[in-house]
Amino acid sequence: MNRRLGRVISFLLPVLLVCSSWLPKGQAQGQMRPLATGLGKGFASETVTVNGIKLHYVRGGKGPAVILIHGFPEDWFEFHAIMPRLAKQFTVIAIDLRGVGGSTATAGGYDAANMAQDVHQLAAALKLERIYIVGHDLGGQVTYALVRRYPEATRGAMILDTPIPGIEGWDEIQGHPAMWHVRFMQVPGLPEKLVGGRQADYFSYFFHFGKFTPSEEAHFVKAYASSAQLHAVFEMYRAFPANAQFNAAQRVPNDVPLFLAAGDGSPFANLVPKIAEGLRANGCTHVETGLIRGAVHYVIEDQPDQVTDLIERHASQHSP
Repeated sequence: MNRRLGRVISFLLPVLLVCSSWLPKGQAQGQMRPLATGLGKGFASETVTVNGIKLHYVRGGKGPAVILIHGFPEDWFEFHAIMPRLAKQFTVIAIDLRGVGGSTATAGGYDAANMAQDVHQLAAALKLERIYIVGHDLGGQVTYALVRRYPEATRGAMILDTPIPGIEGWDEIQGHPAMWHVRFMQVPGLPEKLVGGRQADYFSYFFHFGKFTPSEEAHFVKAYASSAQLHAVFEMYRAFPANAQFNAAQRVPNDVPLFLAAGDGSPFANLVPKIAEGLRANGCTHVETGLIRGAVHYVIEDQPDQVTDLIERHASQHSP
């Protein structure tokens, strides 16, 4: 019996190997590879070469495209709790901004307009049309730059809990105690020396304001583990003056639907109407606002269901 089974296996094995060599590359590597992060086999972790770098993203689902852009001190994993639900009706893609997590760290190019080009080229490489973009914190600033640079490629955008450099509300918040870290991280070279090797300690200050689990905190610390990754995020903050100059210059009419929201416990909550007024004054013709109840700054960790509701409503409303 064992001898006969061995002959069958010996016959089938070469056949299976030959057949596997004819599979498309993605299938031969493992169709929609499961992630160690637990999103399951419906999601794939990939990279694509865009704008001179390799950009890492996680993709799942089918339907109109929704691109998710994280803030600080996070990476694509910021959205892991809401991606499975979004994937039921959208092609959902969460990226790592350049220099963070699995994306290439470069010497420069961390202004929002250039990082918006990273995202735009990713959408083109993946043949995604009329994307809906959701950006939180730094990702919200990249989202606005993308709306301004590539309005024809965008069916709508959501900006979560961030003021926008160069837009009304930005100057007002600069003296707020919650913004102390901005000036610190903009000092050339110093934060790299003081935070390097102490990422967990430094980031824990920010994690204190959201509902993070220990495993989530460990994941995000790892996304900024190298000196190049730390330098990248500090460069994003050092690019704020360039972002302000770019945004202040954008005054042509722009009809991309924008939804601007903040946590109701966030220091930015009271600024939402003013930011919206500034966007309209700069030519944005379709701006809506809202607050996320029971949330502070990290709105996705604090209220994932509310945020998912908002994305589903607005991304569906503006679907092709």
